[in-house]
Amino acid sequence: MNTLPTYQQSRWSLAELFASAEPSEMQQAFSSLEQKVAQFETIRPALTETVSSADFMQFVRQLEETNIEAGRLYGFVNLQFSEDTQNQAAQSLLARVQQLFAELTNRTLFFSLWWKDLPDTAAERLMAVAGDYCYWLEEMRHFKPHTLSEAEEKIINLKDVTGASALSLLYDSLTNRYTFKLEVEGETKELTRDALMVYARHVNPDLRAAAYQELYRVYGNDGPILGQIYQALVRDWRNEQVGLRKFASPISARNLANDLPDRVVDTLLEICQKNRPVFARFFKLKARWLGMPHLRRYDIYAPVAAADKQYTFAQSAGMVFDSFAHFDPLFAELAERVFKANHLDSQVRKGKRGGAFCSTPVHDLTPWVLLNFQGKPSDVATMAHELGHAIHSQLASKHTAFTAHASLPLAETASTFAEMMLVDRLLAEETDAAVRRDLLFRQVDDAYATIQRQAYFALFERQAHEMADNGASVDELSETYLQTLKEQFGDAVEVGEEFHWEWVSIPHIYEVPFYVYAYAFGQLLVLSLYQQYKVEGEAFKARYVKILSTGGSQAPVKLLAEAGIDITPAEFWQGGFDVIGSLVDKLEKDFMVY
Repeated sequence: MNTLPTYQQSRWSLAELFASAEPSEMQQAFSSLEQKVAQFETIRPALTETVSSADFMQFVRQLEETNIEAGRLYGFVNLQFSEDTQNQAAQSLLARVQQLFAELTNRTLFFSLWWKDLPDTAAERLMAVAGDYCYWLEEMRHFKPHTLSEAEEKIINLKDVTGASALSLLYDSLTNRYTFKLEVEGETKELTRDALMVYARHVNPDLRAAAYQELYRVYGNDGPILGQIYQALVRDWRNEQVGLRKFASPISARNLANDLPDRVVDTLLEICQKNRPVFARFFKLKARWLGMPHLRRYDIYAPVAAADKQYTFAQSAGMVFDSFAHFDPLFAELAERVFKANHLDSQVRKGKRGGAFCSTPVHDLTPWVLLNFQGKPSDVATMAHELGHAIHSQLASKHTAFTAHASLPLAETASTFAEMMLVDRLLAEETDAAVRRDLLFRQVDDAYATIQRQAYFALFERQAHEMADNGASVDELSETYLQTLKEQFGDAVEVGEEFHWEWVSIPHIYEVPFYVYAYAFGQLLVLSLYQQYKVEGEAFKARYVKILSTGGSQAPVKLLAEAGIDITPAEFWQGGFDVIGSLVDKLEKDFMVY
C-alpha cells in the first residue's frame, strides 16, 4: 500500500474527545452533563402506562444524548489514565469522574426502573415503535427479577465508587508500576511487563524460565495484598449479585449481561474441560520438536524455529492491511482509519497500561487502540486482533449508542477472525519451511491461549468465588489455582510452584468478573465461521458482515441462528476442537516427514 512507509510508532491523540484535560475544559464538560441530566429529570411525571409513543421516543433519545456526552467524558479520562497509570492528575480526574457518574446515574435511574416495572402490554406497545432501540429495551426488562428498589440501586451505585471501582483502580495503579529485571547476554535489563514477556517466546529456554520466574517473583512479592484485593472484589460481587439481586450463581449475572443462557456457558466450559487431551497431544508433540523430554510451563509458547522474525511497525501495518484487503477492501479501509485519525498508541512506556485493547467511547467515532508493540510476530497478531475490534465497532456504528456495542462473546468475533486472516496470508506468502512450521505451531499456541487458558480462568473464577464466600485464604486460592493448572496440563507440561501466583496477574478477573469465557466462546465460534468461509468463499462474506454490522441490536443466540449457527448443543463447541485437532494432526504428519 502506498501509505505503508508513513506509519511509525506514536502516542495517540485524544483531541477528538477533548482538546485537553485543562480544569476549565473539564469543568465545562461537567456543567454541560449536569444540565442534560437536570433536563432529563423533568420528564419523570410523564412516565406513566399511557405515555404516548412520540413522547416515549423523545425521552429515549434524550437519554441517549446524555449517555453519548457521558461516554465522551469517561472515555477521554480513562484513555488518558491508560497511557500513564502513574499520572496522579489522571488518577484524580478518573476518580472524580467515577464519583460524578455515580451521582448522575442515580439521577437518571428512575427511567430504567419505570421501564422494567411497566406491564407487558404497555411495554410491547412502546417497543413496537422503538426501531433500533428495541433490543436494548427488551434486554433491560430481562433484569426485572434482579432489580432492587430505587433507594437500594442508588446506594449500590454510590458504594461502587469507593468500593469495587476504587479497588480495581488500586490494582491497576499498583501493578502497572511494576518493573522487572532480567539478565540478557550479561546485561541486566529493567523491563515493563510487556517487554519482559517477549522473552517468554524466546528461543533460549533459560531466558524463558527466567522471564516467568521474574514475573511471578514481582507479583508474588505483593501476592498477599493483590489476593486480598481480589477477595474483596469477589465478596462485593457475590453480596450484590447473589445476596441482593438473587442470581442463581455469581457467573449467572455475567451470563444475563451477555444474554446467554446458563446452560450454553456451562456446556462451553464442560467441552473445554473434556478436550484437554487435544492440547496435551499438541504439547507433547511440541516437546519432541524442541528436543525436550517434556515441556515446562515456561516452554508452551516457545518458537519451534530458531530464527525469530522481527517486523518493523510499518511492515506490520502493511501486512495487516493487506490481509484485511484480501478478504474485503472495506476492512482494510476501516482499519487504516485508526492510524489516519491518530487514534493508536503503540509505544512501550513505563507506567503505560500493559497489554492491548480497543475502546469506542462514542459509538460513531473512530475507535482508539492501545498496543505495546515490540516487533514480534505475536505483536503483529495483536495488532490484527485489536484492529478487528475497531472494524467491528465501525461496521456497527450506524446503530444507536445503546445498540452499537456487541455483547462480550460476540465482541471477540471480528478480532479473532482478523488474526486468522493474517495467519492465512502469512502462510500463503512464506516460503521458508521453518517459518511456516512456526506459524502453524503459533496457531495452536494462540488457540490454547484463547480457548483453553481462558476457559480455565473462568473455571478457577467459579471455584474462587465459592471459596472466598466460605472464608478461603489467599494461600488456599493460590493452591487451588495451581491445581487447576495441573489438571489443565496433565502429564504433558511440568508446572513450577511459582505459577501459583499467576492468578493475581490476570487483570480481567479483577476488573470484569467472568469476562474471560468470552474469549473461548469467540475463538470456537470463529473456528466455525472460518470453516464456512473456506467452503463458501465470497458467498460467506455478506453473512459475516451482517453479523458484525448488527452490533448489539439483536440477541446473540437469535443473530447466530439466523446465520445458520446453533450454539446450544455440545456438538457445536466440539466442532471447534475438531478443527484444532486437525491442525495437530497436520503438525504430527509434518513431524514424521522431518
